[in-house]
Amino acid sequence: MEFGGLTAMVVEDHDFQRQLAIRYLGDLGIPGALGAENGREALNQLLSLDGPVDLILSDLDMPEMDGVEFISRVALNKLAHAVIVVSGLDPAILHTVETMARAYGIQVLGAINKPLTPEQLAACLARLNPGTGAAAAPPGASIGAEDLRGGLAGREFIPLFQPKVSLASGDLLGVETFARWFRPGHGVLLPQEFLPFVEKAGLMMDLTESMLVQACENLGAWTERGLGLKAAVNVSTLSLTDPAVADRLEDLVQMQGCDPHQLILEIVETGVASDLAPVLNVLARLRLKGFGLSMESIGSGFSVLHQLSNMPFTELKIDQASMREAQEQDWNRTLVDLSLEMARRLNLRTVAERIETRVDWDTAQAHGWDEAQGFFISRPLPGHQIPEWAEAWRLRRQSL
Repeated sequence: MEFGGLTAMVVEDHDFQRQLAIRYLGDLGIPGALGAENGREALNQLLSLDGPVDLILSDLDMPEMDGVEFISRVALNKLAHAVIVVSGLDPAILHTVETMARAYGIQVLGAINKPLTPEQLAACLARLNPGTGAAAAPPGASIGAEDLRGGLAGREFIPLFQPKVSLASGDLLGVETFARWFRPGHGVLLPQEFLPFVEKAGLMMDLTESMLVQACENLGAWTERGLGLKAAVNVSTLSLTDPAVADRLEDLVQMQGCDPHQLILEIVETGVASDLAPVLNVLARLRLKGFGLSMESIGSGFSVLHQLSNMPFTELKIDQASMREAQEQDWNRTLVDLSLEMARRLNLRTVAERIETRVDWDTAQAHGWDEAQGFFISRPLPGHQIPEWAEAWRLRRQSL
């Protein structure tokens, strides 16, 4: 597998191991990786560049500035898109650093116990999200609130739908909705390119409502084609502090001829609500009205368990990267197993995300997950393509 076009840096105080990692990156199609022997030197190099690098490989135990402080500064200053931790320290420490980095908003591709091997490096690189990297950097000019309002009013924000299927039967059960901005003169913008500006402008709920309306329109069209599906739409916790939200979303959905039972709201933590009580109020009322509520397992496993026990979720999602980490590290395996067991005890649906290979499918099936989604099944599709895809999938699933 080749990863051409990416930029990288290796931060490692042991010269031989640093040069070896740079060579492995070159063999995988990432030539010319930068190198630094500690976090302070690396930080100075990164600050002198024109933009963020795509990938950093970092040790943790280093002189002058250790890897923990370095990674936190990289994340806060947005100096890299993704990080791989390479260290010989205790797995519990590696897990904590991974959780910290994700909490800072940087993509973590994995933690590798030394010595680094080309196979381990390639496996981590394969987890790099599509669109992550220099090509996915936000447009040079900031996006203003008026640009966003105009885009929303003109229906420039269009949903794509990724199918969700039963791991037991292969049946198509529903879709997850992904927003894309078809911005005139700028092409198609991905969420990471416009969501920070949407949040800054206070328009997260406006975007959610637009996606809900369009999801309902497609649900109606699919029903006419004999497909009784559910659609999941992302909702930020920042939008759930107003008690009127539950009634507004119910009215919006019903005005489109949909029933709330056809919708699943995926709760996305783009920020921290200052007061949890109003959020719990809204979530409880949404459930009473029939909406499903989904939580994606991000960050500390114990945080996941706490949220599952205190909020009225109907679904738990864990991406395949976490499943792979669970196979590699006892610490992660325990947390994933605990989350899955609690979800079962609470009668929640469980969804394995980012199923990219047949091995991923078999692994999720063996663990007893209820549903799956990912590129192995289908990429996100325009709504009008879902019925044709469903027929093709019906024939393909017979071989699974």
